[in-house]
Amino acid sequence: MSDASAETAETADPGPATPDTADWTWVLTRSCPDCGFDPRDVRPDGVPEILLDAKQRYAAVLARPDVRARPSAGVWSPLEYCAHVRDVCDVMRGRLEQILDGGGETVRFANWDQDAAAVEKAYWRAEPDTLRHELVAAFDAAAEAFGWPTEKQLAWPGLRSDGSTFTAETLGRYFVHDVLHHLWDVRG
Repeated sequence: MSDASAETAETADPGPATPDTADWTWVLTRSCPDCGFDPRDVRPDGVPEILLDAKQRYAAVLARPDVRARPSAGVWSPLEYCAHVRDVCDVMRGRLEQILDGGGETVRFANWDQDAAAVEKAYWRAEPDTLRHELVAAFDAAAEAFGWPTEKQLAWPGLRSDGSTFTAETLGRYFVHDVLHHLWDVRG
């Protein structure tokens, strides 16, 4: 197989991943039996440090030779998970900024369909080196933003399109779980 055909095979659409329709907000009140996340272990002022540590671990995942390999049908490859996490960083940073801009009034978050984003952006076609730079930048921006809220602002509310209510504080915890859970998914 030539290099050109190998690249085509690597970047061919692997088909859809099984959509995740679970409501993960329960991780705000109890531990995750899969990844071991415990919401009681996450202080608001600790979120940036957790994100910066995760950034390094994801960067290492992107250096793996099998980064494009899906572990089974319908399950994202480590590359696809990294592209998703890059977008999660941007979405969560945006939601936090929206809460802070709301000045204490309840803000409403736009819906974000993670499965549609994966297809629209063709996560499986990402170039690992390019994605690494984008992921690092997204983690850095999110870590900086989650260092901004004051004690008072941590209680300011935001409402997800499905009706789930967050505060700046619980949004940070939810975000940390997502990031750490996907590290568990990719064995990072």
